[in-house]
Amino acid sequence: MTYERWTAAPVREVLARAVSILTERLPIAVEHTDGHNVRLSGGDGTATVSAHRHGFDTIVHVETDQARTSRLDTEVQYFLTMLPYQPDDARPPGAARPGGLDRVS
Repeated sequence: MTYERWTAAPVREVLARAVSILTERLPIAVEHTDGHNVRLSGGDGTATVSAHRHGFDTIVHVETDQARTSRLDTEVQYFLTMLPYQPDDARPPGAARPGGLDRVS
């Protein structure tokens, strides 16, 4: 599946959050990284996160090798919801309920 999200977060922060959130919630590890991309792979599949700055916004693309209903895709969707939409949009990580996209603060 492929996902896209616009965010106010800079590229470096997007990639750092992707690694932090996805490796914490899934049994995957960083396979490759560069200035605009990070590929994570493990038992649940592979996800490639790409981030590119366009003016004040960053466009984030995530591509997975799984179906939309997979555990990997659910956690990718969660990661995308944690990105700030506007510069002052604070989204602190909370204790999320298993399998859900909701955030509990």
